[in-house]
Amino acid sequence: MPAKHNSLIYQLRVALRDIEPAIWRRIQVRDDITLAQLHRVLQIVMGWEDYHLHNFLVGGRTYSVPDPDDSFHERRVIDERGVRLRSVITRVGTSFEYVYDFGDDWQHDILLEAILLPEAAAFYPHCVCGERCGPPEDVGGWGGYANYLEALADPQHEEHEQMLEWRGPFEPESFSVADVNRRLEKQFRAARKTKTAEDHTIGGTLQ
Repeated sequence: MPAKHNSLIYQLRVALRDIEPAIWRRIQVRDDITLAQLHRVLQIVMGWEDYHLHNFLVGGRTYSVPDPDDSFHERRVIDERGVRLRSVITRVGTSFEYVYDFGDDWQHDILLEAILLPEAAAFYPHCVCGERCGPPEDVGGWGGYANYLEALADPQHEEHEQMLEWRGPFEPESFSVADVNRRLEKQFRAARKTKTAEDHTIGGTLQ
């Protein structure tokens, strides 16, 4: 029987590229999280709505959910659902990339800042801190986001009313760690309950 791996905690700093002032988060996740699960964490902490495709770029390899067209376009994609974070990132100081929405091309730089022991009472994944609200979906990348903020800030701007009608009020400086952690716990606690129930069902069937 293989030895059981005791989970460690990876502390990651996530920052959107090409945005000033920076939009960033510091998160803690178990090292045995899959890249598919990390994708869900990043969607929550950055405020995305998971409308678009994504991938991870790690050590020259692309991880995502493979599509039949990938082979046609000669794009080698490794299935992220079977890859644990600790299998591709092992050293503090290692960085990798997460890209969301290939149209707007939101590039996230992710840095492994520290490897920690889990705290007994803590729930993971967990957001430690961060700054500023993530851009709205389909705003048009960093250039479109800059135009969007400019229009919102100026009541005399020709697109001011249009932008207000599109998304409603928007506070670019707002960010709540507490709200993000409530969402993380709601999603991942529910997922663990589902998995536990499935494991019990399989175990009962096999007995």
